[in-house]
Amino acid sequence: MIFRETPLSGAFLVEPERREDDRGFFARTWCADEYTRRGLDPRIQQCSISANSRRGTLRGMHWQAAPHLEAKTVRCTAGRIHDVIVDLRPESETRLRWFAVELSAENRLALYVPPLFAHGFITLADGSEVEYAISTPSVAEAARGLRWDDPVIGIEWPLEPTTISGRDRSFPLLERTRA
Repeated sequence: MIFRETPLSGAFLVEPERREDDRGFFARTWCADEYTRRGLDPRIQQCSISANSRRGTLRGMHWQAAPHLEAKTVRCTAGRIHDVIVDLRPESETRLRWFAVELSAENRLALYVPPLFAHGFITLADGSEVEYAISTPSVAEAARGLRWDDPVIGIEWPLEPTTISGRDRSFPLLERTRA
């Protein structure tokens, strides 16, 4: 596995290291030892998928509050997404900065999202599916979110959302949000 640092401290792109032969290739997509060596949370307590029918579906920006902080590794297994994270850690040098990357079934990249990072995406293709490996079980009372179009953050989305949930649309602006 190849770990590439992002501009946000503690967040990494994870690329499978391919071993190719005449059959195709084999690549590891998860290794607790490699995560641990890099100081990343290697636990997986829950795995989830998000199936999205249409291009322009926006999900986000979500995180879990203390004491249920979660790290997650996100991978697009079908289609393409524009994946976005925002650093909400109070003492971080990269606080309130965002990072985006295209994840796709074709490029097979994954994004490691540290605790106290908001996460969301917009689909770039019909039939996009996203898989999450999450360090702690989801707790409804700890679920938090901020608006995808919050002017304090200023995320540059590649297209306007065509589908977004009422919940995601109604998250408060960051000035009124507590991580």
